[in-house]
Amino acid sequence: MAKNVGRIVGVNGNLLTVEFDQPVIQNEVAYAVTGKVKLKSEVIRIRGRYAEMQVFEDTTGLKVGDPVEFSGELLSVELGPGLLAQIYDGLQNPLPELAERLGFFLQRGNYLPALDRSKKWSFTPLVEKGAVVTAGEALGKVPESIFDHYIMVPFSFPGRYTVESVAPPGDYTVEHEIAVLKDEHGHEHKVSMLQRWPVKRPIRAYAERLRPSEPLVTKIRIIDTLFPVARGGTYCIPGPFGAGKTVLQQITSRHAEIDIVVIAACGERAGEVVETLREFPELTDPRTGRSLMERTLIICNTSSMPVAAREASVYTAVTVAEYYRQMGRDVLLLADSTSRWAQALREVSGRLEEIPGEEAFPAYLESVIAAFYERGGVVRLKNGEHGSVTIGGTVSPAGGNFDEPVTQSTLKVVGAFHGLSRERSDARRYPAIHPLESWSKYTGVADPELVERARRVLRRGNEVYQMMKVVGEEGTPLEDFLVHLKAEYLDAVYLQQDAFDEVDGATSAERQQYVFRKIVKILETNMTFKDRDAARSFFHGLTQTTKDWNRAPMESEDFKQIEQKIEKMVAEVTSYV
Repeated sequence: MAKNVGRIVGVNGNLLTVEFDQPVIQNEVAYAVTGKVKLKSEVIRIRGRYAEMQVFEDTTGLKVGDPVEFSGELLSVELGPGLLAQIYDGLQNPLPELAERLGFFLQRGNYLPALDRSKKWSFTPLVEKGAVVTAGEALGKVPESIFDHYIMVPFSFPGRYTVESVAPPGDYTVEHEIAVLKDEHGHEHKVSMLQRWPVKRPIRAYAERLRPSEPLVTKIRIIDTLFPVARGGTYCIPGPFGAGKTVLQQITSRHAEIDIVVIAACGERAGEVVETLREFPELTDPRTGRSLMERTLIICNTSSMPVAAREASVYTAVTVAEYYRQMGRDVLLLADSTSRWAQALREVSGRLEEIPGEEAFPAYLESVIAAFYERGGVVRLKNGEHGSVTIGGTVSPAGGNFDEPVTQSTLKVVGAFHGLSRERSDARRYPAIHPLESWSKYTGVADPELVERARRVLRRGNEVYQMMKVVGEEGTPLEDFLVHLKAEYLDAVYLQQDAFDEVDGATSAERQQYVFRKIVKILETNMTFKDRDAARSFFHGLTQTTKDWNRAPMESEDFKQIEQKIEKMVAEVTSYV
């Protein structure tokens, strides 16, 4: 078949206008040719005989009349064993291999296969000749990291297939034929461990989509107790620069009760991404005692990389997450930051001369953000097992303004909002999630009634604090001052955590339930003090003792002794009404 070649008739930054003679399709991959270099691009709009394409590389040197080769394929990713522990760019090029081949300065127009073609995997068949299978069902498995990686019937196969043959147990590469399937029309199809899937099309090879209901335990107390995330749910972390969004994501990825973590660094500053790349291989996975990187995949696309690739990185990451969900895994996708992704959409929309929406973002921003978050969820697979993709995206609103379009569009589709506060981060209160502005639609690990009682203390304490700013401490009644001290106590000993402490840095659901009940009981205790100084002194001592309690392992003798000490301290100031 003759190649479909078009001609460049316009260049506007990374946007090309191309004239074509043969048919082209939306989201088709094409290569703009300049000299010996072929630059990967994607068709994003078609009008008559002209197609607008976004180029994923620097377009310097491209000129009117240069040829463009259309591939006939959609923008896709490679799926198969070997994805975990890898670092890819937005187009799924393995960055360590690119650096090894090209040095520190990556030249444009270089693309490598995402999966190693020479590595052999130990294959074990799970079906026999004559079995009837459909898309997404397992044909066999290979070990990958600490998991079994299932080799599935390609998701693009419609209908039912009969297994004509399956490879015996042994070591094979990802391109080796491991099965032959016959469709309902009698045609045979060869299947390998490797399959490709378009990134902008959700994978739906499951039996049923379910409503997220089970809490995802992150071991961060303020999240699990006050603003929980459901397994398969969605949440966002907006906050000003320097408030701790990236750090919060890293802590979550380390301690959350999840199988696989996919990190999409879509447009973050290179310094932050480098820090992530350096730290993750050094972090110990509490679950296995080995490197956390073994069950992590990083899609790296910094703000210094081309704008169009930034958009592709988000879709690449969510497609890989859906792939592992099809194996019955619980996947956590962390996108950092969706604001930079939205800025890429704005830049491309401007070059397309589309009618702008608020703050020059495209008018369809809401629907694009919603379509991304909707790819999360819990599913029941065809074998009866369950898998999930939980999506957490950070938002970086300019000046911490939560009223800007990206934050507001995100809030309409997510199930939990963890708003970071500049005021709290400046006061060194970490995590800097604001306890009065944040919210969640999900059910957490603690009793909802206890949570509401604790929130009342926080709200009332904040009211007293605002009043104290005006009338001063001397003008505040002792009763109100006690409410303020109790709210500060709850904040200091429960909402804040020491991420550097092995015990306090990750609190199990069981411990959260036990400790939270004790603390709410303390908050609702009637206490008597002769003056404000005595009350302040008592709560300083109680706060320090409770922090020591947070650092004691739950089954230890220290834990019991400190608990008894706290009970004794509270009993000494208790007034019975």
